[in-house]
Order: sequence, then C-alpha cells, then structure tokens
Amino acid sequence: AVFSRSLAWSLQIPSLGVNHMEGHLLTAMLDNEALRFPFLALLVSGGHTLLVQANGLGDYKILGESVDDAVGEAFDKTAKLLGLPYPGGPELAKLAESGQPERFDLSLPMVKKPGLDFSFSGLKTQVLVTVRSLEKAGKFDSSARADMASAFQDVVVKTLLIKCQRAVRLTGTRRLVVAGGVSANKALRDALKDWAEQAECELHLPPVQLCTDNGAMIAYTGCLRLSAGEQDSGLAVRTRPIWPIDELKPPLA
Repeated sequence: AVFSRSLAWSLQIPSLGVNHMEGHLLTAMLDNEALRFPFLALLVSGGHTLLVQANGLGDYKILGESVDDAVGEAFDKTAKLLGLPYPGGPELAKLAESGQPERFDLSLPMVKKPGLDFSFSGLKTQVLVTVRSLEKAGKFDSSARADMASAFQDVVVKTLLIKCQRAVRLTGTRRLVVAGGVSANKALRDALKDWAEQAECELHLPPVQLCTDNGAMIAYTGCLRLSAGEQDSGLAVRTRPIWPIDELKPPLA
C-alpha cells in the first residue's frame, strides 16, 4: 500500500491498524535505529497534548493529557489574536524571536497541581484579556505583539518542560521522545536539549521535516506492525476520527 500525506490520520485496515498518534510517537525511530522501548513520549500537535509511557509497539499508557485546548490549537488561536495568518504556530514562533517575554506576566497553567495533565485554554484567555486592554489603550503596536508572542511561547515551553521533568521523576524512565507538529518549535527543542543534557536524560527529537503530519510516519508504523507479524487482509480502509492511542494493542495480541 502507498500512504500519502492525505492519509496521515488514523486508519484502520481489517487486521492492520495504523494510528495517527502512534505514527508521531514512532517518528523518532525513522532516523535513529538506536532508539528502543521503553520510553516516555510527549506528543504535541494541533489536536493533541499527551504524555505517554511507551513500553513496546502498541503498548501505550496515557500519563497525562490536555483537559481543554491542545497546545498546537492554543498556538494557532493566540496567533489569531495577534493578527497573524493561519497556521499560526510557526508565525508566532517567528514573531517571538524579536520579543521580550518578561514584559507580560502570564501564569504557568496547571503546574502547581499534582499530576501530568495540561490546560491551555486559560493561558489563551490571559492573552485575550491583555490584548483587549492594550487595544483599548491604543498601545497594541508591533512591539507589544512581539512581546506577547514571546511571553506566550515562553510560558508554553516552560509548562511542557516542567511536565516532562515531572514525568521522568514519577516514572523513573530517563528516555524521552518529543514529537508532533509543535515539536518543531525551536524554543521548545532548545529548552529540552539544555535540560536533558544537564539531567542526563536521553532525549530523542524527530527531524523538523518529520514533525508535522506526513505519510512517512504512517508507512513506517504500518511497516513495523507488519514486520512484527500483523497481516494486512486487503485494501479495505475505514477511518476513525477518534482513536485513543491507549486503545491500541501490540501486534498479534
């Protein structure tokens, strides 16, 4: 079977399941044969924010997830508030490079609560309230936009990093994969690399060109499952718009 970019969502073939998020989770293995299970995975995209314990192919346990907006969705919505075009994540990150994050005091969401769940809706609301206040005062200029973009990105990066640190501490697993569209964010990648080096944690990041949805990750996931003994019974395909990664099974289970 040939998998194109247009098929980079969750597919279920009668006896061969290819799950979108499993594809992201396994992408780091595409150019890194040394990566082995078990590992932790932070999956961050426009539709998902998940911390997953990956014990083997198809053996996944969700440790934490967003209770509202996914982080990529929060990036896009905040970018829209700043007048940036869609998709807003890359545009916001680019604008943030010229901003000063300390100008705006945005709180870190859900980091004081125990556990590994996320929340980004409140952060987006903080930005909205501040932007509306600046607009009313006639002070929402290009400098304010850049500073707000930088402040928002800084809070997101710090929040994701804190949750990853907590997951490593709680599970004792010192191998971390970070994947999904938001994992292409340079500020996030740099922060993760700095922390992992200091903490002596094994960090795996996919190549930037493979972070967003792509056919390669779907084909690779199908290849791994076929190689592990699953059988493709034909070309019949049905899609599942909602297919939680922890509902997957190991090959031949």
